[in-house]
Amino acid sequence: MAVVLRLMRSGAKKRPFYRIVAADSRRQRDGRFLEILGHYDPLKNPHTLVLKQEPIAVWLQNGAVPSDQVASLLRQAGIKMGTASKPKAKAAAGAKPKAAKKRAVKNTPSDRKVKARAARKAGKGKPKVAKAKKK
Repeated sequence: MAVVLRLMRSGAKKRPFYRIVAADSRRQRDGRFLEILGHYDPLKNPHTLVLKQEPIAVWLQNGAVPSDQVASLLRQAGIKMGTASKPKAKAAAGAKPKAAKKRAVKNTPSDRKVKARAARKAGKGKPKVAKAKKK
């Protein structure tokens, strides 16, 4: 079961209010969820964002993946979502760059296609049947 941290919409028509929930990724947006982790009200000026930081940290440590919008909200709140990968070391100035491996690309058509083209050129292909008009 893949767990996702996502927004669940609630509130009236044209008055959105979102709950931040942990849910199974296969469930509907507003369907069953595992836990409520906070809420977000975009209509207030400035917007309201309330988060339960300890449960969010637990879910993230256990492999939950935040949606793009939830990740943005978590960054605004200052919650770290994981460790950044280590940058790759640059090649030394005197070292030669490795040659890129070339993939063999097969541009030849299959035998079946070659035979079909030859048959069409010879006029032995499927005959075209004119459809009769209905009266």
